[in-house]
Amino acid sequence: MYNPILHSTIKGEGKPLLILHGYFGMSDNWKTLGNLFSKDYQVHLIDQRNHGRSFHADAFNYELLAQDLYSYIQYHQLENIYLVGHSMGGKTAMLFAVSYPNLVDKLIIVDISPKSYQPHHNAILVGLNSVDFSIHNSRKLVDEQLSNYISELGVRQFLLKNVYWKEKGVLDYRFNLKSLTENNSEVGKPLPQNTSFMKPTLFLKGEKSDYILSDEQMIIDNHFLENKVIEISKAGHWLHAENPKDFYNEVCAFLN
Repeated sequence: MYNPILHSTIKGEGKPLLILHGYFGMSDNWKTLGNLFSKDYQVHLIDQRNHGRSFHADAFNYELLAQDLYSYIQYHQLENIYLVGHSMGGKTAMLFAVSYPNLVDKLIIVDISPKSYQPHHNAILVGLNSVDFSIHNSRKLVDEQLSNYISELGVRQFLLKNVYWKEKGVLDYRFNLKSLTENNSEVGKPLPQNTSFMKPTLFLKGEKSDYILSDEQMIIDNHFLENKVIEISKAGHWLHAENPKDFYNEVCAFLN
């Protein structure tokens, strides 16, 4: 069965640095940092399936996301890559690294651990599904509708980046809401047991985030034999957006 190739933006020259966004995100979220990294690397800002400008599919799980990435790497004839993944993208990156270790030289996981997470996006999904684009036909109206379910302005702004004009006068989401709603339980799945990656791995966690807790070092050590965990100050789960300077410096120090 033919799988379409993931959409990406490629910038710069040098060793390939691939970046995977999180749930409900897209490659555009990484544009500013991507431009910075492209001074030293060939940066691939990738949209994962059902997100951004990549293809939509009913099926959605980490095995498929890792396979999509493998197809992308084969298509672009890449090797010895550096791989960065945030949140859901971090889970994809972990599974890819343990599945295809010969393709990855260094791995950077942003604010997610290999453990299982309880589904916790229910309010967001209910809010997104409550939008009727025939009625909520402006960004302002979409935001007002979402605010009935999602109080945090920052989260709504992040989600609104996915609202676009599908055709004249008709708004839609870039992500495949139907598939993400049906497969929401997949997003928290753990890295499979007895999988490991032997090469250098950096975990970056937000100081104000509870996605990587201090007692999780053991589960990280079990899968990633050469790892270090560094905290990014003054930042929560979106640490690359909240403290991009420290994030950039830590990544560069690790890669160099």
